[in-house]
Amino acid sequence: MDESCQWRGWREAAEAALYGPGGFYLRPEGPAGHFRTSVHASPLFASAVARLLTSLELDEPALVDIGAGRGELLTGVLAALPSGFPVRAYAVERADRPAGLDPRIEWTAEPPAGVSGLLFANEWLDNVPVDVAEADPDGVARYVLVRRDGAERLGEPVSGADAEWLARWWPLTDPGTRAEIGRPRDEAWARAVGTLRAGLAVAVDYAHTAASRPPFGTLTGFRSGREVRPVPDGSCDITAHVALDACALPGAELLTQREALREEGVTGDRPPLSLATSDPAAYIRALSTAGEAAELTSRGGLGDFGWLRQRVRPCGPTT
Repeated sequence: MDESCQWRGWREAAEAALYGPGGFYLRPEGPAGHFRTSVHASPLFASAVARLLTSLELDEPALVDIGAGRGELLTGVLAALPSGFPVRAYAVERADRPAGLDPRIEWTAEPPAGVSGLLFANEWLDNVPVDVAEADPDGVARYVLVRRDGAERLGEPVSGADAEWLARWWPLTDPGTRAEIGRPRDEAWARAVGTLRAGLAVAVDYAHTAASRPPFGTLTGFRSGREVRPVPDGSCDITAHVALDACALPGAELLTQREALREEGVTGDRPPLSLATSDPAAYIRALSTAGEAAELTSRGGLGDFGWLRQRVRPCGPTT
């Protein structure tokens, strides 16, 4: 059958479009060629991650970046760490290793098992493909099928583990309402956390919780910095916000990026005007830093991202 005429679930279609031959995320330009994340917004973000790593007080900790793009975050963190700080850096990414990357960074398709340190996943879970469900005119949740050109139709009723996930985390009853079935993300996050022997696991992403599920879902596309219709042909990013409360393991903490970064000293507060008189150059530098911090912590923007923090002890995830 011609692939362009094939109907399949969004999970299968997005997997092929993002990570299959010629997939969007395997292109040389990487994610940075199409959209701006906190990593690209300011080096303050990498510095905050560096402080998180050093606060763990572990001997030669690992820093594992899942969904590493082209290694931008790891490069920034290594530059921000104190001189001589012992760290083993791992970039977990399905694309090929970029040329010129710091040789201290190990490039791998899977997170290393049994390490202690900081596992960080910035805008990774939103690109773990998921199926989409929609309630039909009778209120029955059905899988949404899609063609390569983006056309959709309803398929079979949602069943099994997917139906159980919807019933617990995102019930659909009103005709036309939609949900992204986050079970693959829950499982992906649990596997990632399970690779840590001890330390901290952090997921940062577009997110919602049970109190604020969007009634029509969040599936969308991005290309060249603009939101576009999600078409699973490899021409654009396919993404959907993450039900972080469903991903959370026992003892996890959910907070906003604004709250998390302020704990690390990234506040966006303007420098005192008195500094402009005593040291104008320092004032300009501080003002620039404050502007970058304000972008990272802004309401209605990056500051609203969800942070899922999971402390891991040798006996397993806990507070």
